Amino acid sequence: MFHDAFPRATLGYCTNVHPGRTLDEVKTQLDRHATAVRRLVCPDETLPVGLWFSAEAARALDPASVGPGPAWDFKRWLEGRGLSCFTLNGFPYGNFHGDAVKHAVYEPDWRTEHRRDYTLALVRVLDALLPPGKTGSISTLPVGWGPMDDDAETLAWIDPLLDVVNVLADLEADTGRYIHLNPEPEPGCYIEDTATLDDALDLLDHAHTQDGGDSAVLRRHLRPCLDVCHAAVMFEPPTHLLDWSRRTGFRVGKVQISNAPRARWHGKPESIAARRRALEQLAEPRYLHQTTRGSGNRFRLEEFFADLPDALAAPGEANRDDEWRVHFHVPVYLERLGELETTRGQILKLLDAIRPEDGIEHFEVETYAWDVLPAEHRPAELAEGIAAELGWVRSLRPSAG
Repeated sequence: MFHDAFPRATLGYCTNVHPGRTLDEVKTQLDRHATAVRRLVCPDETLPVGLWFSAEAARALDPASVGPGPAWDFKRWLEGRGLSCFTLNGFPYGNFHGDAVKHAVYEPDWRTEHRRDYTLALVRVLDALLPPGKTGSISTLPVGWGPMDDDAETLAWIDPLLDVVNVLADLEADTGRYIHLNPEPEPGCYIEDTATLDDALDLLDHAHTQDGGDSAVLRRHLRPCLDVCHAAVMFEPPTHLLDWSRRTGFRVGKVQISNAPRARWHGKPESIAARRRALEQLAEPRYLHQTTRGSGNRFRLEEFFADLPDALAAPGEANRDDEWRVHFHVPVYLERLGELETTRGQILKLLDAIRPEDGIEHFEVETYAWDVLPAEHRPAELAEGIAAELGWVRSLRPSAG
């Protein structure tokens, strides 16, 4: 079982699946859905949840803005419903469930004080919500969208991010509370894979040490988030980032267990046409669905499209040796999504490769796209789908290295 392999791990689900810009809306969604998930998964236990707060909701809880009372009250409110917070998703800043989110999810990016201040508010909120002695984690934007080729743009994100690292280090020195920040590589972003993560953290390390900082402090408080769907879309084995972390000392801080659809283009014409129709069903207007094309026996990344409609509109026919992968978080237990296959096998490979000495304690199922899935793939109740995901992960028997 999952917890037999990872006895120190906390496994929960990410609440960015629920809409809610205000604190009252967050509470309404948790009351409706998270409590139902708990009844289905662990009725006699506390259910860990990875909370998402918009900037507006975070301000309503921030002890620096409103005093300690609201965060304390919210912690008691969670406890009264058998819920506990162990990690925060600090990626979406605003309305993550608007009609057309697309590129807006990357705004504001790490070149702005808004991103820094939002993240610092999350640090203070998480510190207030965690039980004494517990470690916390906050996944965050991988700097911003695009490569940012200009030198001034490239360097503008460093100081705001290091400001947060320094606050985290001071928090641990002053109170003993250990919280780490987890940049989350995502296709198409400044940090999109292990290579770009390595480049970015080299820049950070250089800037930090030039300013008199300690590399060990940076490595302690800045730990990448490994999203399995994102790695799969980049045709990167999830173990690649894990191996990199062992070489560099930047330990993985959080694993987001997620799954992506994929389409292979071999077979009969009618089968290929059915797969294309299945992909067209996923080309919905709310979220950005970066799409990649790989080819060859090992499926190397050959082409990148910023969104699924761009890939579908590209001229030419897919080669029979091609495989497309789409950034669309589908239920983690699915090996197939109708006519499409999924990258579920990457989850199993990663969990089998993790060793106790990797020190990864936070695992979060992150499937936020339930309500934009084609109707035939949605459960009658959202809580049923989330519970099925957690049940599937809990039933796994990874070797844990």
